[in-house]
Amino acid sequence: MDSRNHDGVPTFVPGTTIGIRHISPAQLEILELDEIAFIKPVLTENGQEFAIHAADGTAMGIASSASLAEAAIIQNEMLPKLVH
Repeated sequence: MDSRNHDGVPTFVPGTTIGIRHISPAQLEILELDEIAFIKPVLTENGQEFAIHAADGTAMGIASSASLAEAAIIQNEMLPKLVH
């Protein structure tokens, strides 16, 4: 089912499923996912580092350690989550 609000933005309908890759920024705000950032271990030319991504997948930064990435996220008033 595809419901839209007065601006034409798709809204959530209870009992329906939406693919996470197709969620709009407005829908992320409804879920308060704009307050979550993910930490993902990555290999770079400097060895293992930790990428910081917004809930929508946007790259936001990189840190040399998971604890530094977590601190940066918290400093920006977001909740850190580790992606394995």
